[in-house]
Amino acid sequence: MLKYQYDQNVIRISETANENDIEFRILILIEKPYLDGMKQVQKEYEDNRIHTDVLFYIYANHEYRVIVRKDHYEDFVLELMKRRLLQSVEWVN
Repeated sequence: MLKYQYDQNVIRISETANENDIEFRILILIEKPYLDGMKQVQKEYEDNRIHTDVLFYIYANHEYRVIVRKDHYEDFVLELMKRRLLQSVEWVN
């Protein structure tokens, strides 16, 4: 399992586990450069060959609902880290 940290003054993240996926609620509080980072995460998954691994729903005020298949959870969290939306990621038991 991954544990991650982020700056709550910049972004808010919550997650809810369902049967086969994890639902993330992501709210970008500071537009630059974090909104661009989130758009890059979205583009990464929209451009890949598996269209059902991560689904994005975009709402007003820079709010995202993201449905991530459980088998893509780690990749998604690491992509958030790659785009500097997270401050740290670590494995926990």
